[in-house]
Amino acid sequence: MKKSWWLITCLVAVLALGAVGCSYVPGWESGQGAVPVPQQSTGIWVTGQGEVMAVPDIAELSLGVEAQEDTVSEAQAQAIEAMTQVMQALQDNGVAEKDIQTQRFNIYPVTRWNEEKEEEEIIGYRVSNIVVAKIREVDRAGDIIDAVAQSAGDLVRIQGINFRVDDPGKYYEEARVKAMKDAKDKAAQLANLAGITLGEPTYISEGAIYQPPVTRGIYEAGGAPVPAPSTPISPGELKITLNIQIVYSIA
Repeated sequence: MKKSWWLITCLVAVLALGAVGCSYVPGWESGQGAVPVPQQSTGIWVTGQGEVMAVPDIAELSLGVEAQEDTVSEAQAQAIEAMTQVMQALQDNGVAEKDIQTQRFNIYPVTRWNEEKEEEEIIGYRVSNIVVAKIREVDRAGDIIDAVAQSAGDLVRIQGINFRVDDPGKYYEEARVKAMKDAKDKAAQLANLAGITLGEPTYISEGAIYQPPVTRGIYEAGGAPVPAPSTPISPGELKITLNIQIVYSIA
């Protein structure tokens, strides 16, 4: 009879906890034992983190042109000519066509406030064309920036540069090893402090892999003098971080 009551109570607990499971503890029905607990809440839960430093082998340069004239057609004609020169400069310096992707293209009116009429009036039109160029020879990034800046003069816009690792697989593997060791060390310490014996892993989950790009601001042309060759560019290092959650049983 007592066991029947326990089965009914356990069933209710399963429904309430979203079917996570229930463990029967002898003596509980008479108030002498512990209450039933979800099976997933038992054990030692730890999170391990692994970090690896990597040298970037890809530079992604955000650049383009911007032209402003009285009419859309005039502004667009200038932008087309300038962008053609920029694209040629990129390709002449070893950037493959497949590594150049349009990021943004805009045509919008330029306005100013007319105090006499007390309203905005259009004074011209601006055309901007921005691409992202993937530079696979990172040490040539400065030379390529200079070539682009000189290709279309004051119409050039260089918005920034990101550095990343093209194939980070080997770095993730190294970070994973470190994360597993970190988790096991934490679990062993917790077990020792609690005076219990650490068992085997019963659950392992890999968390988010984070490879933040390194961003370097450069400059924006447009009336500003072109920097003297060669523009110094330093890719630095990337920190690749990987998290792993492990549940150890208690032996």
